[in-house]
Amino acid sequence: MNQEHTRSLPAAAWMRVMRIHQTLDHRSEDTFRELGLNAAWFDVLARVGAREGLTQIELADSLLVTKGNISQLMVKLEAAALIERRAEGRAQHLYLTAAGRELRARALPRQEAMLADSLSRLSLEEQKELLRLLRKWEGS
Repeated sequence: MNQEHTRSLPAAAWMRVMRIHQTLDHRSEDTFRELGLNAAWFDVLARVGAREGLTQIELADSLLVTKGNISQLMVKLEAAALIERRAEGRAQHLYLTAAGRELRARALPRQEAMLADSLSRLSLEEQKELLRLLRKWEGS
């Protein structure tokens, strides 16, 4: 009998999701390392590049991390000349530097290609269904 059938269905689903997450995490880290990035830096470049001018608080909320973690990360990204913080009123707004935009332009397509490759076993309809089911699960 298949090992997944000997466990409860929720535990089997969770373990499968965790295995997929771990596999994608390792593949992502390999891609990021080649570019001199890590997952946290990539997440910031991707999100800020998609919506320049967002605040540090908005970024922290979207990444599900604390404001303190974002502040420490911003110091490192500023030192690497990838992010620029601008005080506008009481908020710190975030912008990519030219180097940040260039690195994002190289990293994003590589990450998207890796993810597309990992989903290539599923048809387009299956990918849409997977996304629908994951959104439904996440909302529970």
